[in-house]
Amino acid sequence: MHRTLQVASYVLAVAYFLVDALFLSLARPISKWIAKHLRLARLRAWIRSLPPYPSLALFSIPVIILEPVKPVAAYLAATDRFLGAAALFIAGELLKLVLVERLFALTRNKLMKIPAFAWLYAHYERAIGWLKSTEAWKFVVTLKGTIAEHVRTWRLRAFRHLEVARGRWLRRVRAAYLSSDEV
Repeated sequence: MHRTLQVASYVLAVAYFLVDALFLSLARPISKWIAKHLRLARLRAWIRSLPPYPSLALFSIPVIILEPVKPVAAYLAATDRFLGAAALFIAGELLKLVLVERLFALTRNKLMKIPAFAWLYAHYERAIGWLKSTEAWKFVVTLKGTIAEHVRTWRLRAFRHLEVARGRWLRRVRAAYLSSDEV
């Protein structure tokens, strides 16, 4: 039983980390960019003026509208349209997370006044805290750091290689241009 729970915690940690790393790491900067660059002061004021339960209804709209994207993407994948399925799934998830992130940031205090929401959010926070304290999570974070370092190294090598190749190409173009002037 202990081993099964340990394996389950590893699977849960990896799955949560992948979703967090892939989507939330993209959604948060987009959400912050939107908050910084799209003022929409009247819309923000209206959203902030809503009472708690209408805030909850507004908070759930992106989830209700964009959750059906997953089965549609699954259908596209099942009918051998993998690229379209992947694009639809990624775009739908990012849009949903960005909207939910922005709405949560604007309505958090109101949502916490709803006892059931506050209770669920407290349990969510506790579950995430427990997950982050497990050995599986620590392993995945270490693995992420190692992979990120390898990607950074690879990227630097690739850019250096491209610059060297670009320099060679420019020298050849210049040499060809100069030799054509002599003719």
